[in-house]
Amino acid sequence: MAAPAVLMGVPALARTLTDGTGAPALTPACDDGDDPTPPQMEGPYFKPNSPRRTSLVEPGTPGTRLSVSGWVFGRACRPIAGVLLDFWQADVNGAYDNTGFRFRGHQFTGADGAFRLDTIVPGLYPGRTRHIHVKVQAPGRPVLTTQLYFPGEPRNTTDPIFDARLLMGVRDAGGAKQAAFDFVLDVPQDPGPTPTPTPTQTSPGGTWAVGTAYRAGDAVTYAGRGYVCLQAHTAQPGWEPPSVPALWRAV
Repeated sequence: MAAPAVLMGVPALARTLTDGTGAPALTPACDDGDDPTPPQMEGPYFKPNSPRRTSLVEPGTPGTRLSVSGWVFGRACRPIAGVLLDFWQADVNGAYDNTGFRFRGHQFTGADGAFRLDTIVPGLYPGRTRHIHVKVQAPGRPVLTTQLYFPGEPRNTTDPIFDARLLMGVRDAGGAKQAAFDFVLDVPQDPGPTPTPTPTQTSPGGTWAVGTAYRAGDAVTYAGRGYVCLQAHTAQPGWEPPSVPALWRAV
């Protein structure tokens, strides 16, 4: 989720890196009124009237291919259909197309609240770390303008705009990359079903345990291997360290 990961103990990332098909897995703490995704500045390069498309890649486009997928939720962690997502970004050289619509496009979430964008890893330009811009708007609601970031970028520590709560979960996929991020909009919703409490228990062969609140830097073992926590969160079933590289790094 895009709730404040470090402060609230909820990951700022999608549950798993998927192709966006099927129903989303149960979101953690769905009855707590999760905080909306934080906004960020629009910047000087936004253009309205982008074409409707889910792929920004054209034949012969240079750059490392990147897919970004996830869901859009409201305050009760229920998915929202028909949400407008308008993406724009720099090309592989760090330049924006200000005359046409290269690397610009909008789409709408499906009935399950899911989205997927096919693009490239954007290039760098002076003063900024690597990022993707996006405007997100649920039907009849205000627009959220924000930016998505890549983990492990050296400039994350020097970019004054960078916000760790907006980090995507990114992994290698052959010669390409796959990223995941879930948006939470300030849209009131009736609460969904309360998750059945799961008793805290130690996982077989390790110290990782469901229900434990982990902080960044905490070390655990799972199935005979050690892991270090990357983002503060409360462990949930299905978030075992090997399954969520966005939350745990093997050591």
